[in-house]
Amino acid sequence: MEKSKFIPKEISWLSFNARVLQEAENRDVPIIQRIRFLGIFNSNLEEYFRIRVATLYQLSSLKKKAKQIIGYDPKRVLKTIKSTVLEQSKIFEKIYNEIIGELAARKIFIINENQLNDRQKEYVNNYFNRKVHNRLIPFMLNSIRCRPVLKDKSIYLVVKMERTDSGKKPKYSLIEIPTAYLSRFLILPSTDGKKYIIFLDDVIRFSLNSVFSMFGFNRYSAYSIKLTRDCEIDVDQDFSESMIKKISKSLRKRKKGAAVRFMYDAQMPEDMLDFIITKLKMTTRETFMPGGRYHNLMDLRDFPNIGPDDWEYEKLPPIPHRDLAGRMRILSVIRKKDIMLYYPYNSFDVFIDMLREAAMDPKVDSIKITIYRAAKRSSVLNALINAVKNGKRVTVIVELQARFDEEANINWANKLREEGVFVHYGVPGLKVHSKLCLITRREKNTLAHYAAVATGNFNEDTAKIYCDHCLLTSNPKITTEVYRLFDYLESMYKLKKFNNLIVSPFDMRETLVRLIDNEISRALKKEKAAITIKLNNLVDPQIIKKLYEASSAGVPVRIIARAMFSLKPGEEGMSENIQAISIVDRFLEHSRIFVFHNGGEELYFISSADFMQRNLDKRVEVICPIYDKQLQSELQTLLDLQWHDNVKSRNLKSSQLNEYIRDNGKQELRSQYAMYQYLLELNTKKETEETSRNRKKPEK
Repeated sequence: MEKSKFIPKEISWLSFNARVLQEAENRDVPIIQRIRFLGIFNSNLEEYFRIRVATLYQLSSLKKKAKQIIGYDPKRVLKTIKSTVLEQSKIFEKIYNEIIGELAARKIFIINENQLNDRQKEYVNNYFNRKVHNRLIPFMLNSIRCRPVLKDKSIYLVVKMERTDSGKKPKYSLIEIPTAYLSRFLILPSTDGKKYIIFLDDVIRFSLNSVFSMFGFNRYSAYSIKLTRDCEIDVDQDFSESMIKKISKSLRKRKKGAAVRFMYDAQMPEDMLDFIITKLKMTTRETFMPGGRYHNLMDLRDFPNIGPDDWEYEKLPPIPHRDLAGRMRILSVIRKKDIMLYYPYNSFDVFIDMLREAAMDPKVDSIKITIYRAAKRSSVLNALINAVKNGKRVTVIVELQARFDEEANINWANKLREEGVFVHYGVPGLKVHSKLCLITRREKNTLAHYAAVATGNFNEDTAKIYCDHCLLTSNPKITTEVYRLFDYLESMYKLKKFNNLIVSPFDMRETLVRLIDNEISRALKKEKAAITIKLNNLVDPQIIKKLYEASSAGVPVRIIARAMFSLKPGEEGMSENIQAISIVDRFLEHSRIFVFHNGGEELYFISSADFMQRNLDKRVEVICPIYDKQLQSELQTLLDLQWHDNVKSRNLKSSQLNEYIRDNGKQELRSQYAMYQYLLELNTKKETEETSRNRKKPEK
């Protein structure tokens, strides 16, 4: 990958996380949401180190060969990552302290163990004895011979214990903070109209004398540490061994993965830091990162709101879909026309209701679905289990290698199989990332198919905060090919050619190139040409080069990208016809939409796939055409609203400065709220039209 033409994807990702940090800094964002954006920033960073940084460390051991594989020197990128993350951490601390100050001005105080009054001390002591004490298992570091194994994603206090009236050497202990069982934040009793919150870390610090009372120490000091591990799992594709056993074995290895980041309180005394480093047998300081008093601030995502409602985003009730509101039979509506659901603006309950309807419908023969990430208490999978109990044949393709959901998916696979569901694990060597559901029903002596093709998971939890689309259709052009793809996933026979769906790893890359080439050809003939792309990540070198080629031919290319973005837009002689923006707001932009002008006969697609090598070559993904003109118009409206967003959009340039796009002369347009209003008006218009028609009906 030529350095001058591409931004390393790992660096571009840090630029995305900086946009999240901008939301935390933005005073127009409600204050509790700003705190939660700090939590999202930390959560993102944690996964980034566990996967992307871990991969770079692995590649760096390959030396020159690594550059041939990824196109740039991983060691150089790792240095840039470390300096960038340290700089972002300083910005984080500044924003955090500013927010703490703003909360204090509103009479809400975050205090530590040294700031408790007598009433609060009694409250903390009682809480510790009731809830915390039995969750603590201290490791006495001086006496244990083996190296302590720190858990990934856990925080620990390194405790130094002394007797000030003796010359004995201090003792050290290690305590895991039990955030898996208890909230990170304890709300304390109010005083004089003031409200107080304390971290669980400081509850334990306050109670150290109680923890170690048997030893007779009279002075304690405690500092936090945290280890982030390499969490990539390695599963070979020899299917002679049970896939579940392989994944389970790899998950056990993950718990002892190599350290990729060691965070410690920068205020920790040097002798104490040296002691714990020696005890943990950490031989290199490349992964060391000094931090503040608290780590794992991803927990800020769950920061309690003890203020008024307007300290959070206002509620946006889900909009009933105009064609489904109040109707009992969803399949009968889909039989007549295509439906597009827009999450989270429309409720995910529509999809669940469709499954429940299919589960009870005596004419439904079978239901097939792909599951990549399911909700913890999945109504989707429970509806499928109910369908089995009603005599339907249910097939679920469970992807066991969905990162960080492997264990949950194994548990679901076992439960589904116990309930009589036919469970398959996809295709050797390929992740099944496509989001497909197929309902087959007996109608007039034939089998009719109903399909759902989505850009995001069939997951009711994420559907509340992720912007995704789900097409519900009975169009045989789509449903027949969805049926054919399920046949392949279940049997792994030779795949037949698709004429409507674009499926990776079979023809997606080639088809995308052909679609771009079509626009290039038209532009070279001086005909109108245009490409609009909305996705999460654009890092595939071949696709980027093809877009550069389109730009050079005069094709205007508009890109809306959320996260990783290796393309350099607006570069003279290379990409001057490419413009790119990114939107970070209250909902996570997750949908993929592709539009090609095609000589005025525009081609519209939705997809589960980003433009990454893994999506195009190593996964089963689907790009689905949208044929319905009304739905095309809706998608175009969505894209136009986002493109003209002048509140939450940032300009994506090679400088990666994340400058907000502001049209001071124009009315403010915040695309997510504008989209909500647009769909609300569509529904209201439909209701008005139906009311008007009913009034005109003659009395019988």
